[in-house]
Order: sequence, then structure tokens, then C-alpha cells
Amino acid sequence: MVIFYFSGTGNSKHIAELFAQKMNCACHSIEEDTDFEALIKSAETIAFCYPIYFSRVPRIMREFVSVNTELLKGKKLIIFCTQLILSGDGARAFAALFPKNYMQVIYAEHFFMPNNVTNFSILPDSLISDKRIKKIALKAGEKMQKVCGDIKRGKVHKRGFNVGSRALGLFQAWLVKPSEKKANNSVKITQNCTNCELCVLICPMKNLVLENEKITHRHNCTVCYRCVNKCPQKAITVAFHGKVKKQYKGL
Repeated sequence: MVIFYFSGTGNSKHIAELFAQKMNCACHSIEEDTDFEALIKSAETIAFCYPIYFSRVPRIMREFVSVNTELLKGKKLIIFCTQLILSGDGARAFAALFPKNYMQVIYAEHFFMPNNVTNFSILPDSLISDKRIKKIALKAGEKMQKVCGDIKRGKVHKRGFNVGSRALGLFQAWLVKPSEKKANNSVKITQNCTNCELCVLICPMKNLVLENEKITHRHNCTVCYRCVNKCPQKAITVAFHGKVKKQYKGL
């Protein structure tokens, strides 16, 4: 067994590492420079963990799956997605990246995690208070304990695969699809930027570059919000352009 994850600001990484620790299996970020072909071929069961964006799997994870689809055929599949409030069919959305009956989904679960969209006015700063983050982390650990127990006992569970979840997922995907497209052309960098290049180093899509003594973007954003939450000057916004008041530093 092996688990692969993509994590913008640490939530999905936390869940993936919890799973790997409790199941005693390898854990790899899809951003790593490693032999994914060998890892996939050597495992009977593949787990994936990623943040869900209103029932949309992040583009970087979709691209990873596209590259490795043939290798994944016939594998047993475990799906974890991290969410803020509701994701509808967040786990089913990942399974839908493959042809029907291409893989056997043996477990799928959603994990409620802290908010990292820290410049969207509808979402208050209280969603990332230290007390709330600790409480969420504790509950996530307890839930993962149960999940791993279920998997070891052979229990099949598929969160997000029912008709109601599918309907909610379709609605959410319809809402967010334009936002994902918009984000490619909607990365803003204010005059507070000091060209420290941290964002250039940490961007998973290599979207941010220093050109002519100015940070610019290449229209290749996956909306992970890593740069928004890591910029020392709070000078970057993506998709939503409210002021970044309090950054989310992860679990």
C-alpha cells in the first residue's frame, strides 16, 4: 500500500501522514521527484489525498492521474479529500477521473479541516483560530483511527457516492469551474511585494516567476492558496482579492 497526496497549505499532508503512520505504509507528495511508476507498480492498494474545491479535484492532481492512468488500472483505491464545510461528492469526483470499473474503490472519506482561503470576506478569521485548529486536528486524528480500523477489517465505505451527494457536487462544480478558470488570469501581486522569491520557490505549478525585477504569473494556477498564506508581506491574492488579514500556517 502507498498513499499519494497533494497539499496546498498542509491539511491534506496532515491527513496523508496520519494514514501512513497508522497503516505503516509509504507516503509521497505528488510534487516529489521520485519514481512514481515503480511505486504504483509495487502496490496493490493506492490511496490518494487532496483538498476538494467545491467538488473539483485540484488540477495538479488531475494532471498526475492523467499521466499515471494506465499504471493505476485494476488497483484497489482509497480516497480521502479534505474540505472546509461541504464537498458533496468530493471523493466520488476523484473516482470519476477514471473509466467505469477501472479501479475498485474500497474506501472513501471526507475530512473537515481548517480554512485556508484567508481573504474571502464571507469566511471569518475565527475559522482559523488556534483553538479551532487544535480541535479540528484532534477530531481528524480520531476519525482516521476509525477509518484505518475499518480498512483493516475489510469494511467498504464510500462517502460522497450517493445520489444526494452527487447532486450537491454537480451544483458546486458548476459554481467553482469558472473560478478555477478565472484564477489562471487572476493572480494579483501588490506593491507590498519585496521580490523575496519565496512564492517562486513554493509554487507547485511553477506559475510564479521573477521577471524584470517583478514577480509575475504564467497563467498556470491550481488555486492551492499556498502563496497567499506563505507570502511574508501578504502581497498575493488568488481568485478572491480581499485583504489577507490572517494567514493559515497549517497544522
